[in-house]
Amino acid sequence: MEDFESKPQYTYELATAGMRFIAFIIDNIVLFVIGLVVGIILSIINLDSIFIGILINLVYHWYFWTRREGQTPGKSAVNIRVIKTDGTPISDSDAVIRVFGYYVSSLALGIGFVWALFDANNQCWQDKMANTYVVTTEKVKKQVTI
Repeated sequence: MEDFESKPQYTYELATAGMRFIAFIIDNIVLFVIGLVVGIILSIINLDSIFIGILINLVYHWYFWTRREGQTPGKSAVNIRVIKTDGTPISDSDAVIRVFGYYVSSLALGIGFVWALFDANNQCWQDKMANTYVVTTEKVKKQVTI
């Protein structure tokens, strides 16, 4: 019989809904400024597209979640980050699914975001869709062991 090494377990502190909300506000302020600058540039060159805003949102989140250890500027400001439910960093496709999940959560009158208040693992719908947790880099009350 082969001797299999057991997978190491890590304990993460789950981010609170309040921490996530503050990060969301900060990120949306940053995205607003970026969108404003891009919008001014596009209007100067007479180019208008509603998809530019979606693209900016997608690239912003993809870059920070996959290339900056799961931390957007907002998440970094409140010491939280996004990880997979198995503790690994999120992939490019996970980031796209999470951004799509943001739109689903928003279009459902914000219920997808509020869901974290009642979920045992503080997961919003985008977390459920992409199999992710938002964890803190500092200690809080709720933990998840992976």
